[in-house]
Amino acid sequence: MGHPKLDLRDQTAVVIGGTSGIGLEIAKGLAIAGADVVATGRRTDLVRAAVAEIEAIGRRSLALTADVTDQASLMNLLASTTSALGPVHILVNSAGRTRKTPALDVEIEEWNGILETNLTGTLRACQVFGRHMQERRYGRIVNIASISSFVALYQVAAYSASKAAVASLTKSLAVEWAPSGICVNAIAPGVFRTDLNAGLLDGTERGKEFLLRTPMHRFGQLEELVGAAVFLASASASFVTGQVLPVDGGFLASGVNQ
Repeated sequence: MGHPKLDLRDQTAVVIGGTSGIGLEIAKGLAIAGADVVATGRRTDLVRAAVAEIEAIGRRSLALTADVTDQASLMNLLASTTSALGPVHILVNSAGRTRKTPALDVEIEEWNGILETNLTGTLRACQVFGRHMQERRYGRIVNIASISSFVALYQVAAYSASKAAVASLTKSLAVEWAPSGICVNAIAPGVFRTDLNAGLLDGTERGKEFLLRTPMHRFGQLEELVGAAVFLASASASFVTGQVLPVDGGFLASGVNQ
């Protein structure tokens, strides 16, 4: 039997960007902790697959697509979820995109696109679901930041800037919404190998440098993010807000490793 304050039964969670990678792993983790989970993204096939995984855990879910660049789709996501499952207690913002480009060569269209998804998309979702949570005077919002919220990563200036801004936005919302019973925090993942970044990490100089600078000398496993997410989504985190929690194998603590 787990700790009762980490039990998410009778709670509904929405995970945006929850159909692959970090978001899907967190969605499944919240379901295992007891929550009904709507894991959503832009692709219908991936949404349906995520629903099947959550229902296999024994929780309720819904096959709803959503796009963080489209306010109306987020409004529909909230309305459909509350209609079918009741109030939303937990929001996880995991939709993100990146591209490796030297800063001198970043087209403004590329820059704007990355900020539109990673930063403005996070704000949109927080506004839509935050208003709902304010009305109920309870909520847990978990944004996905990055180690690049704190340190620069080579040739991903737009991504790093967006994630630094997500960390700052998290703190701003936490301060504004604390009186409404809403805790707003973020997780800053270190280097987690996913299908998306495997080509950048496997056997490359970049991958070797990440391993050298991570005191645990390995990449993270996606399931290692779940504990932080469940904690921040739960009653255990009732006095925790405005924090960015690194899950990074010691990367941000690291100076000289040998």
